[in-house]
Amino acid sequence: MSDKATELHRQEPNVSNNEWKIRTENNNVNFFKKEVEEEWQSPWYFIQGADPQYGLIERYINKNPIPNWDKEIELTEKVVEKINSLNPKPRFFVICGDLCDAVPTENPDLYKAQEATFKRIFSKIDPSIPVLVTCGNHDVGDQPLPEGLEIYKASWGDDYYSFWCGGVLFLTINSQYLADSKYVGEFASKHEEWLYEQLKLAKSKSGSRVVLLQHIPWFLKSTDEEVEKSYFTLSKEVQRAMLDKLVDAGVEKAFCGHYHRNAGGTYKTMEVVVSSAIGGQLGPDKSGIRVVKVYKDKIEHEYYPIDDIPSSVKL
Repeated sequence: MSDKATELHRQEPNVSNNEWKIRTENNNVNFFKKEVEEEWQSPWYFIQGADPQYGLIERYINKNPIPNWDKEIELTEKVVEKINSLNPKPRFFVICGDLCDAVPTENPDLYKAQEATFKRIFSKIDPSIPVLVTCGNHDVGDQPLPEGLEIYKASWGDDYYSFWCGGVLFLTINSQYLADSKYVGEFASKHEEWLYEQLKLAKSKSGSRVVLLQHIPWFLKSTDEEVEKSYFTLSKEVQRAMLDKLVDAGVEKAFCGHYHRNAGGTYKTMEVVVSSAIGGQLGPDKSGIRVVKVYKDKIEHEYYPIDDIPSSVKL
């Protein structure tokens, strides 16, 4: 571990994986009871965030070669404070990828220091609010390796999983398999098999409502975007292979991150919602989170800069 990374890591109290790690088993979240949550009961909401990405601001935006994530610490501590003050409490809080900036297989020492910061801060979320995460490209690399996926799962839990909450089936996918599976073909095949099985089950249940949670967006505004392959979206080839299957299975929304700006659009009956980062911004938006309200016949959402997050949510 580099001297600077060692210093930063020593500043963090140890929060063990078992204390923090999301509770998944066999690609299911085990704190929501399926038999209770399959049916919609009353309006409710959850919080979606993306890209806290400890270390990005100094490394990429400020071009500072010395590791530092003081700004991300300030931003995420404010997010935790704001979420804990919400009334009523959200059913859950999901962070859609890029939890840290360092890639564990490329810079493991720096990654461990950033991971320790993430777990220290987000372990302060009110225990009545489950914290979920999705896998981003910085969490396993732009071209994932088997060892990177194993590090991720040891730290955070399953890298893809499903759960029912308030009458909605949530599918939390690992978009890195769709972006580049060159070195993890077997892992990607299992992910694809699982996803198709989940979509099949959803389609077989009359009136199923399905929401995707993922890191890389399907597209930024529409499928008419001219670029065949973009760093910030899944490729046209993947779109052509998957989007109709998602719509056919009843997917209403896909909540994403990765772009560090707000964006989004629709494909047929499915809306792609791209939320800007909790951490560093690459556009005009401010660091923030999205409040997602779930009603019997619709899902509404609004992005709030951190300082504008309301203290109460009207349903």
